[in-house]
Amino acid sequence: MVSIDLGSNTIRAIEIDCITLKKVAEYEKIVRTADNLHKTGTISDEAVDRIVNAIDEIGKILNLESGVKAVTTEAVRRAKNGLEVIDFIKKSTGVEFQIIDGKQEAYYTLLAVVNRLEKLNFKVKKFILVDIGGGSTELIFFNDNKINVKSFPIGVVTTAQKYRTKDKIIENLPSEMDEIKDFIDEYYKVAEKPDMFVSTAGTPTTVAAMKLGMNYKTYDADRINGVYLQKDDLEEQMERLLSLDEKSRQELVGVGREDLIVAGILIFRHLYDLLGFDRAYVIDDGLREGVAIAKCKKLKIDEIFH
Repeated sequence: MVSIDLGSNTIRAIEIDCITLKKVAEYEKIVRTADNLHKTGTISDEAVDRIVNAIDEIGKILNLESGVKAVTTEAVRRAKNGLEVIDFIKKSTGVEFQIIDGKQEAYYTLLAVVNRLEKLNFKVKKFILVDIGGGSTELIFFNDNKINVKSFPIGVVTTAQKYRTKDKIIENLPSEMDEIKDFIDEYYKVAEKPDMFVSTAGTPTTVAAMKLGMNYKTYDADRINGVYLQKDDLEEQMERLLSLDEKSRQELVGVGREDLIVAGILIFRHLYDLLGFDRAYVIDDGLREGVAIAKCKKLKIDEIFH
């Protein structure tokens, strides 16, 4: 079956064999769904065209006739024309997207990450999972199958477009992340600090790839899974990016990411401080994998974790 995740910056799809749960094929493209959303409150016609074109490409690479589960997240949740966009995409491509809330998004992502950690033989019962998306960030405290989760409307695209420069982001990030700080502080008052900090989504995977000497074209998810990033790694790779011209940055991190990755790194780095960790383990698997696993196993996402 095929699952599609339309995020605030990227559309990602995967086809898996429901018997073995192994990947058959995958697809990823930057479509900038949330481009200028912070100003207009809507998904632009240009973004919709990019999404429709990407879905057409997905149909040529993945077998949509095997069954499709398509979900979309913060950008479409927030947009005033979100339902209109969903309707237009369905009429244009035949693919119907479900708008999921932050908690559902977090649970699907957690399902995929737990599945990957088990395959990597990480025997950890308490961890914090952070998913930094284009339009939102999810924090998931996992404690021996007990979950405490919250979604926050701060993301890579919205932050980069709102503040534009590194210095402006650094200046405003503490106040933008006040709610995240309060959530972490309240959790630490009643529960022990997790044993491990786990991260997923484009920012950590991109930084991990850079650390391993990969670029956008040579990216290999199998090498990314389980890699850890020290806080110093974030600083080192950010300075490396800032030293490059635009074309070189695009070759390294992908067209459409070159102006966003610094914002992502700054958000990520601030989370190290708020959570009290000096290293984070990176997992490539995310929402699309979780949606596919749940569909294949016929799981109701709210019943997976208690």
